[in-house]
Amino acid sequence: MSDTIKKRHEIAEQYKWKLEDAYADEEVWEEDFKRVQEVLPGIESFKGRLQESAAVLYDVLKRLEELQRRSEKLYVYARMRRDEDNANTCYQTLFERIERLSVQVSSTTSFVIPEITVIPVEKMEEFFQQKKELNQYRHFWEELWRQQEHILSPEEERLLAMSADLSTAAGNIFNMFNNADIKFPAIKDEAGQEVELTKGRYGRYMESSDRQVRQEAFSSLYSTYGKFKNTLASTLASSVKRDIFYARARKYPSALEAALDQDNISPEVYEQLIDTVHDKLDYMYRYMKLRKKMLGLEELHMYDLYTPLVSDYRIQVPYQQAREQVLAGLKPLGDEYLTLLKGGMESGWIDVYENEGKTSGAYSWGTFDTHPYVLMNYDNKLDDVFTLAHELGHSLHSYYSNKNQPFIYSQYTIFLAEVASTVNESLLIDYLLQNSSNRQEKMYLINHYLEQFRGTVYRQTMFAEFEKIIHEKVEAGGGLTPEELCRTYRELNRLYFGPEVVIDREIEVEWSRIPHFYSAFYVYKYATGFSAATAIKEQILKEGDPAVARYLEFLKSGSSDYPLNLLKKTGVDLAAPQPVEQALEYFGKLLDQMEEIL
Repeated sequence: MSDTIKKRHEIAEQYKWKLEDAYADEEVWEEDFKRVQEVLPGIESFKGRLQESAAVLYDVLKRLEELQRRSEKLYVYARMRRDEDNANTCYQTLFERIERLSVQVSSTTSFVIPEITVIPVEKMEEFFQQKKELNQYRHFWEELWRQQEHILSPEEERLLAMSADLSTAAGNIFNMFNNADIKFPAIKDEAGQEVELTKGRYGRYMESSDRQVRQEAFSSLYSTYGKFKNTLASTLASSVKRDIFYARARKYPSALEAALDQDNISPEVYEQLIDTVHDKLDYMYRYMKLRKKMLGLEELHMYDLYTPLVSDYRIQVPYQQAREQVLAGLKPLGDEYLTLLKGGMESGWIDVYENEGKTSGAYSWGTFDTHPYVLMNYDNKLDDVFTLAHELGHSLHSYYSNKNQPFIYSQYTIFLAEVASTVNESLLIDYLLQNSSNRQEKMYLINHYLEQFRGTVYRQTMFAEFEKIIHEKVEAGGGLTPEELCRTYRELNRLYFGPEVVIDREIEVEWSRIPHFYSAFYVYKYATGFSAATAIKEQILKEGDPAVARYLEFLKSGSSDYPLNLLKKTGVDLAAPQPVEQALEYFGKLLDQMEEIL
């Protein structure tokens, strides 16, 4: 890839996703948009009538499903079009329109849930008997009853739904700033040439064997964010206040409990994760000491944490090779899984390369009525190969859920979302390790695996603790000044990385560039998901077909039961500390292997 960031039209079509599979063109999108506007009044006519009969209740639920499916498809398409190039005003407008319509849909249909929750249990049971088709909604109804005390009156629900457009403001402002507006100064690469620093390239420079390049990229990125820390502190504080407002409006003791209750997870699971990781920080300190030794440094700085420990070994992986490696690594999941995976790779699921204005990072998305889509910013790094496997894990999870569950249970909860993606990564790294041809390659791959643990379990738990601290501070009546955010973040880095690492001043503003902080209490699921995936991967490699069958059954389950119950289908119980403990013990074994090779 050239160091010049290409414009969207310069990317070859074979490396772009086919959003035309969702809507052939914007005219078809406009037809669906108009259809949603037209059917909204029909839904509203059911207001106050849901207790009339089983037939009426079933009718409104089916109409609601059709409306949600159509508006979801409109929303996802418009957002993905905007993500192709955030500076494209046409798609900015398209997305803003569907955002407004989505708020209108939520507002208009907000009476449905409160009305269902006040239907007496005896009457609801009669409805289930009278209209057998209603029984597919039984778990949905039981979940509503579980959360009954947090569901407000129809008018209050309507007001909260109307506020949804305002509630996304902080995240939208951050997104536009972070993906369309912020620019970084040029730095000098390994050859001494001036190159543009972008978020997409930052990871590459942080892996550089040239320490000066790493330091300059690190300083340039964070000094740029630091110039905007007042603005970014304000957007993050606004997001935190939003979380607290909605939690209190729904009568939760805290924003944390409100967020976790959607998955029927107790705060103890969240706190148990933090405590368990704290108990195993000695492994992280040991890893940092090993890193310092292998790099031959007197001081280990924050910009030294991503460069591979095998300094004279580099893996450049072209995209086609990455596809082949992913398919080979996931072979233990069976022929059916591999056939679906290969089909997705070849039929426009994936948007591969970075282009000017494209949303950074990676994700898997889609709707019940489309195939999954994957956004990437592929840069030929080994990390990018694992990102491909990771996002396709999400995609296959979505594919299986959509094909095997009705719409209402098709979307698996966020708590389970990182399990399938990380199973893929774990299988891939094991495959690459088994097929490594020499000592250097094996060391490189073990280092990469160690980094996966550090980044997914330790780092995401640190993020989770940061979120918990800043929400509790505001809930107690405090404020989130830039200084307070920086101090909190700096001290957490000191705790998690330990005495072997110099906590450079620049790292204290890292909070200002983390998009997940605008979706509070999400990141802990990376750590729990990684731990569960490590256990599942071990089962698959040891047991073969029986474990694969259990795992595929889990992938097909969507949200048809509570997350912890669904995960138990695989034999993993995240209500207990053992999966996290065992994952971190595995991290310790990898350290042993690295030390033995040395």
